[in-house]
Amino acid sequence: MTLKAILANKAPGFLAVPPEMKISGVISVLAEKRIGAVLVVTTEGELVGILSERDIVRYLASRAADTFAMTAAALMTPHPTTATPSTTVAQAMEIMTDGHFRHLPVVENGRLIGVVSIGDVVKARIDQSEHEVESLRTYVGGKV
Repeated sequence: MTLKAILANKAPGFLAVPPEMKISGVISVLAEKRIGAVLVVTTEGELVGILSERDIVRYLASRAADTFAMTAAALMTPHPTTATPSTTVAQAMEIMTDGHFRHLPVVENGRLIGVVSIGDVVKARIDQSEHEVESLRTYVGGKV
């Protein structure tokens, strides 16, 4: 299974904020949408970073109230690792595990087309495993 299949089963689009958005605004978006990260995208559609709740909390711990006036560009992880629609679920799991992050932007022909979370990837892997088990049960049971 590939990330293309995961994206096909998700609502189209992705949530992004502009680099100049204040962190107070980003926090509102994260809370309202009940998500853990946003992509940081320019008005031209260029992916320039990703900003997570963890990033914000780390700055809050060291800089306290000053954090709220900072911009998404100041706190984001610039040039995030990306995948393509043909990236397999296993490859995505490896990328996310090795990189210690929970969100992976998906880019096709230089254009951002979506984002998958570790939850999306794990769910796809579980579904894939359940399908394989059911196929094996059917085969072993002679119902082919």
